[in-house]
Amino acid sequence: MPAVTDILDLGGLRLSAGEGRRFELAVHIEPLSLGGEPYGALPAAVPVKLDVSRMMGNGYALRLSFEATLTGACMRCLKDATPRIEVDAREVDRPGGGEELSSPYLRDERLDLASWARDAFALALPSQVLCREDCAGLCPVCAVDLNEAGPGHTHERAPDPRWAKLSELKLERSSD
Repeated sequence: MPAVTDILDLGGLRLSAGEGRRFELAVHIEPLSLGGEPYGALPAAVPVKLDVSRMMGNGYALRLSFEATLTGACMRCLKDATPRIEVDAREVDRPGGGEELSSPYLRDERLDLASWARDAFALALPSQVLCREDCAGLCPVCAVDLNEAGPGHTHERAPDPRWAKLSELKLERSSD
């Protein structure tokens, strides 16, 4: 297992302009909250590949790639969901290059790898976390799991409340 590294000192690498290195590390990804539900990443220490290149003018070009399993509730049926998430993120930090060339994860040549991995993981998540692609969810009337109940699960429609007063009418039959 690679060494767990949440903060990496890039200055200590002593890279010259144009030089680069690849690291195989592990990082902790803090839990996320989506729609008020907690979600986590497995394994606890996610193996990552980090490419660091020194640019001309004392800047860095960084690439982070990893795969992790998201754990939490399915957004349709509330059962456990464990989709596999692939992350490929890039950052550039060049002093004096303006806001677009300034990485929020790099300060004083120290890379906050844990924050970058968490944010990149969050951005790679699907718009809906599902236990499976074709999850049918819960019945809006009785909350039964429609994956188990099947397509034949139905309920009698409630009468339209706008017509409720008509049910109180008592009609007399004429005997002609």
